[in-house]
Amino acid sequence: MNGSHLNDERPLGRVVVGVSGSLGSLAALHRAVAEARRTGAELLPVLAWEPPGGELGYRRSPCPPLLAVVRDDADQRLRDALDTAFAAVDPGVPMQPLVVRGEPGPSLVHIADRPDDLLVVGRSGGPLRRRLRPSVTAHCTRKAGCAVLTVPRPELQHDLETLHRRNHWHLPLDSAPELLRTKG
Repeated sequence: MNGSHLNDERPLGRVVVGVSGSLGSLAALHRAVAEARRTGAELLPVLAWEPPGGELGYRRSPCPPLLAVVRDDADQRLRDALDTAFAAVDPGVPMQPLVVRGEPGPSLVHIADRPDDLLVVGRSGGPLRRRLRPSVTAHCTRKAGCAVLTVPRPELQHDLETLHRRNHWHLPLDSAPELLRTKG
């Protein structure tokens, strides 16, 4: 998906957004499109990937065929995330999707390297995930040399995580009426 620009002028800036396919990253992608549209900027959706076991593990046991499969999977995940977010409709902004090899936080900061860039990141994962993996959002807000916009977790994501926990612990759903009520 290339995206289009409403006129033939060069984009005024860049909006870099981290995309993983999670609900949080899709919310960030939609917000990034709105910011790009508002400012006339180019949109750079970025999916960062690493070899299985990380770079250190790959250096110990390199396997080029496996690396090619992981890279192709990353390309497909970005295409799927863009298709999910836009349902094959042009978002109406110039767009240059990027798949980069590296940790998400440092990769996003490296790409959003201009002072007039806007870096958009979503918040996803709970406390356990943040203990297992470094927070991309925290890294970007500490290290970026440009403005960083953090998009809160979608309410749907919170509700799905709550339902998943209740299901995992075999708790009845009828004792969680706030989840069963229609939101509106």
